[in-house]
Amino acid sequence: MTSDELMFSTPHVNHWPSVRIALLGGFDLMVGDVPVAVPVGSKRLLAFVALTGRTAVPRSLVAGSLWPEACEQSAYANLRSALSRLRGIGRRALEVSPTDVRLARDVSVDLYRARSLAQRILDPGVPADELPLNAATVDQLSGDLLPGWYDDWALQEAERWQQLRLHALESLAGVFIDAKQFAGAVAAAGAAVQANPLRESGQASLIRAHLAEGNLSEALDDFERYEHRLRDELGLRPTQRLCHLVDGLQRPHPGR
Repeated sequence: MTSDELMFSTPHVNHWPSVRIALLGGFDLMVGDVPVAVPVGSKRLLAFVALTGRTAVPRSLVAGSLWPEACEQSAYANLRSALSRLRGIGRRALEVSPTDVRLARDVSVDLYRARSLAQRILDPGVPADELPLNAATVDQLSGDLLPGWYDDWALQEAERWQQLRLHALESLAGVFIDAKQFAGAVAAAGAAVQANPLRESGQASLIRAHLAEGNLSEALDDFERYEHRLRDELGLRPTQRLCHLVDGLQRPHPGR
């Protein structure tokens, strides 16, 4: 009997190791703390179903979304192949019926937790002192969704997650500043800047964090790097709002 067969031979579900799907920073299927190898087609299937949440997804929608260039018959055949190759523990991650596919109820997904955290940070009804101000919170909001995946459905979800987490990181930086936890503020704002270096609100958060800590030279360095990059890549200048943050700090430039 294989290890998979031994695991599934027990009638006590609560004795099974937890199954987790990671979508942030790249795809992984984890059983306990052990990654499980998954064929490419089955990996795309798991990711797509996980991104739809806990609702049942019609097989027609799954097949058409994962194989949009194929005819209907071929797309259904590809779906059947992906399901059949998802053996053992991988198959346990899904609930499959003749008409639809859904994520198994006991499977956790890192995106769900991170999204809930971001929404909590942005909720004006949640007091700042109830937010988890630590490095783990910043890390949870720092991962790209399925980087390197270029399917339309993956790119759309990645953009939604990008916007949500950037707003959350920038807001979190402000909460860190108010709590005088300046290292956390710099980390949160820095993660936002790394995710989108041309986004001015992220740069503003990072500059405010440096200023709050009294690191004027670092604030000015970040402003000048942003100013040069914005000019070189987009031919634009920072807004007056951002410039006002470093008023009086600019180094003299010949000819300016």
